[in-house]
This record gives sequence, C-alpha cells and structure tokens, in this order.
Amino acid sequence: MITRRAFNAALSLTGLAAVAGLSPLRLINDAFAQSKAAASAADVAKPVSLPDMALGPKDAAVTITEYASMTCGHCAAFTEQVFPKIKAAYIDTNKIRFIFREFPLDIKAAAGSMLSRCIAKDDAGKYFAAVDMLFKQQNDWVMKNTTETLTRIGKQAGMSQQGVEDCLKDQALLDKIAADQKYAADVLKVNSTPTFFINGEMLKGETSFEEFDKRIKALMKS
Repeated sequence: MITRRAFNAALSLTGLAAVAGLSPLRLINDAFAQSKAAASAADVAKPVSLPDMALGPKDAAVTITEYASMTCGHCAAFTEQVFPKIKAAYIDTNKIRFIFREFPLDIKAAAGSMLSRCIAKDDAGKYFAAVDMLFKQQNDWVMKNTTETLTRIGKQAGMSQQGVEDCLKDQALLDKIAADQKYAADVLKVNSTPTFFINGEMLKGETSFEEFDKRIKALMKS
C-alpha cells in the first residue's frame, strides 16, 4: 500500500500536486498475498464500481478482459502491436467482446485512467481512443511534463483546462478505480499488468496475437 506521505510526495514529483487534492489511492503491488483459489468466470464478469468499457456484443461466445496500468510499457506494447489485430479479426466482426479495466500501479497511471474516464464519459469508443492516445504518448506524460501533457491530451479530446483539472481532483472517481482494483487483486488475484482473462481463464504478461488467436478459436469451437 502507498502511504499518505508517499502519495503526496509522488504528487509533488509528478507535478500533479497542483491539480490533484486527493487522498491516497490504494495501489496494488507484488507484496499482496497470493491465493491458490481461482476466480470463476462469473467473478471476472462482475463490474464493481465503474461500468465496464467494452467493445463487441454482450452475448459473444468469447470475452477477453484486460487489466492494465496506463504507465505499463508492456500494456502499451500490447495496445500498439496486438490489440489492433484482435480488433480487426474478432471485435470488428462481432465475434468476441473485449473489456478494458484499470489497474493503476502508480499515481501517474491513476491520473491517466481518470482522464480516460472523463474524456469518454459513457462512450466506449471514445474511451478506447483515449487509452490508445495515452499509450502512444506514454513516454511524454510518464517520463516528463505529466500535468502539461495530460492537459494537452484532454484538450485534444475536447476538454477544457478546467475540465481536466476538475477530473484530476475527482475523489469519487479515484475511489471507484481503487475499489475496482482492490476487487481485482483480492478476488481475481491480479497482481501485475497486463493480465488477461479469456472466458474467466487468467493469462498474464505479454502475449502474442497468435496465442490469443489459438485460444479464441478453441473456445469458439467448444
């Protein structure tokens, strides 16, 4: 867990202190106790605090759920290199459903997740576009000029300066992200990103399109 002191120090270092007057986000790390109990597909399917952001039909035979951190380089690589292939082959053809869920590993990732939610509101298409933009510009806003770059991205998506600042101060939104993350850690045993669930079966780490393709085809035949 991140303490209030560490959280405030992180805010100061990232430049987010000027806009975010937030209490500590309960970030998950590898120190979380692990359990051998496997989550069921029903456990994975359950949204907790925030509505799911998903593409593809609700009644699809195969559902992929991704847990990702916006500061995770492996997550960015998946979004850039693998996800477009899955989307073209299976999402755009209405064969599978793909759900993206936030699992921020640090305060910057939490800020990126909050901005994505504020940009999208209830529009999944806008949400995935915002996530894609944040991943593509990850080096800019993670390594330097965090607040300025997030503000610019928000403005590019149609938000005002005040809108971005209000978004990053939204304690209720942060609490919901933290609650969903806690559920993922405690119940689903997610402790790293990216973590995927394919019809409830966990798949951790960077995974090729070929591996997804094989698993999807096997499930669609069964």
